[in-house]
Amino acid sequence: MRVVICGAGQVGTTIARHLATEGINVTVIDIDQEQVRRVDESYDVRGLVGHASHPATLQEAGARDADMLIAVTHSDEVNMVACQVAYSLFNVKRRIARLRHAGYLAQDKSGLYAAEHLPIDIIISPEIEIADSIARRLRTPGAFDRVPMAGGLVELLGIHSGADCAVVGRRFVEIAEDDDEARMAVLAVMRDGRCFIPDADDQLAAGDDIYVLARSEQVDAVVRAFGHRKQTARKVVIVGGGNVGLHLARKILREFSGIDVKLIERDQQRAGEAAREFGDAAIVLNGDALDRELLAEAQTGSADTIVAVTNDDEANIFVSVLAKQAGCKRAITLVNKSNYESLIPTLGIDAVVSPSAVTISTVLRHVRHGTIFALYTLREDFGEVVEAEIGEGSRLLRRPLDQLGLPAGMKIGAVVRDGVAIMPDETTKLEVGDHVVALVTYSYLRFAEALLGTRRRPFG
Repeated sequence: MRVVICGAGQVGTTIARHLATEGINVTVIDIDQEQVRRVDESYDVRGLVGHASHPATLQEAGARDADMLIAVTHSDEVNMVACQVAYSLFNVKRRIARLRHAGYLAQDKSGLYAAEHLPIDIIISPEIEIADSIARRLRTPGAFDRVPMAGGLVELLGIHSGADCAVVGRRFVEIAEDDDEARMAVLAVMRDGRCFIPDADDQLAAGDDIYVLARSEQVDAVVRAFGHRKQTARKVVIVGGGNVGLHLARKILREFSGIDVKLIERDQQRAGEAAREFGDAAIVLNGDALDRELLAEAQTGSADTIVAVTNDDEANIFVSVLAKQAGCKRAITLVNKSNYESLIPTLGIDAVVSPSAVTISTVLRHVRHGTIFALYTLREDFGEVVEAEIGEGSRLLRRPLDQLGLPAGMKIGAVVRDGVAIMPDETTKLEVGDHVVALVTYSYLRFAEALLGTRRRPFG
């Protein structure tokens, strides 16, 4: 398989690294010579300096033999033209573009991306993906992350264990199987900056962030098992009236009931436009969210959740800390720079959203094809939660799970058979056509594909 990636920023570079580890032939294009040099020297990929939308550059990158083009430069227009050139001149079968400007994403513009116009197969909008991700978190305040898998039959939950968590000190196998109404599979633990797949006899420690799989109807019970009460947010303050903030406010007003929404936007024109759009449905405040008087006017101290989604990482972090100090129950913070990751847990911020991680996970979901149906990235350096169909050639068929000899970097958390979600135990046997939801670390992805009997089907 051959892939051309346009853009050697954080997103393009990370996608290239993931694909290269799977033996995929990758070429990365960027106009920044230093960016290209770094990706060329750091990973088993080919770097090419040039304009990603220029036909000559794409030809030199091998577009004529490419199966896919992924356009994730900082320019929407370059991404669109690159897809057009890849289709019209080189017949690249699959074209993915990141588009950020709201004007390109409106419903009445959807016909623009047909093959006879602008041939883009998959449009990735980070702002919409981020807003959707935050909205899922608002539905389950006890979870810092929530991702539906297997058509919504099971859900991946990120849960924090505080010092007062009732199950701290217990073995993970006991936590997972203790209550039939709250069955779960513990897939990963994040502890002291390290991420690992726990053994059954490992114990939950105070301060752990864990990822578990649970049946969708048992999500609330699972969250309660860790001492988190289901308390849907009723007062939400959104800081930042850009694309993410507006998408989120619209989604809350459209899909949630009985929620008091306040939006703080520094730019006067943007604030005015938002106020006219939302009318009486939301309160829009114009000013600097770092102004304590404005935060008091927004009543952040009595808010259930503050969501900081400006374009300034530092502002997002500081306003989240100020709101928590004032009494806000929960802070969800947008952070672009990965070097802040180690700082965040010390500040009392409850959930962090990374635009690059959201985009990477979404792009990889569309790169994985054949019998891999869904994917969620757990940290850029750890692994993926995948949903895959068991094929005829799988070596995992018809033997109990405890006899499969799964590698250390793979854990099966759920099985879906005939539309029913099963939380497996050591006696569960897999059948052809089963969908499994599993965590696989990056070093074992190719091995896991072989075990599952998955196959890559050609694009087109």
